Amino acid sequence: MTNLHSIPNIVASICGRRVDIGKPSLQTLAEKLTEHIFPRRHLLIREGEMSGMAYFIESGMARCYWIVDGVEITTSFATEGGMAFSMDEVYYNRSSEEYIETMEPMKAFSIPIETLLSIVNTDITMARWWCAIHQDEYRRLHRSHKERLTLPAAERYREFAIQFPEVARRARLTDIASYLGISLSTLSRVRASIS
Repeated sequence: MTNLHSIPNIVASICGRRVDIGKPSLQTLAEKLTEHIFPRRHLLIREGEMSGMAYFIESGMARCYWIVDGVEITTSFATEGGMAFSMDEVYYNRSSEEYIETMEPMKAFSIPIETLLSIVNTDITMARWWCAIHQDEYRRLHRSHKERLTLPAAERYREFAIQFPEVARRARLTDIASYLGISLSTLSRVRASIS
């Protein structure tokens, strides 16, 4: 059984979402988690499949991506304390339209989506936390879309590095360039000019 001491990054992230969550609610969640150690480049979620799981990341990093005309298009990143799951599966009970891959060796804790949704539907503080996650993700998507449409490449990268410093430091440049909608050579030039 998972206890709160074994998931400090996950607990810190949950408690840092502007929602006062008590220890009993956190413990209820922790008791439903199963620990995994995944190698780098492991696919947690595959396009066209239903995994049935959501993952809380204790250490390591993952990215979500689509494949369009044979090219990987990175759509988001998740690091310590973050979550990785198929939005299609959670919201629409449909197979995933994207892949989620570990970018580093990763310690994660899985929970069946059905169990997670049961918790957030029966515990008001966990429901508020779930709502806060989605508000934050909507804001990130909105901001990212605005930046892609209005900022030149150098400014896009600067904003990305401010918003996601760990990802900017640890992710492959190809994945960052894909996320920002710029070429790898442009990103390399931008990073060289900033350094």
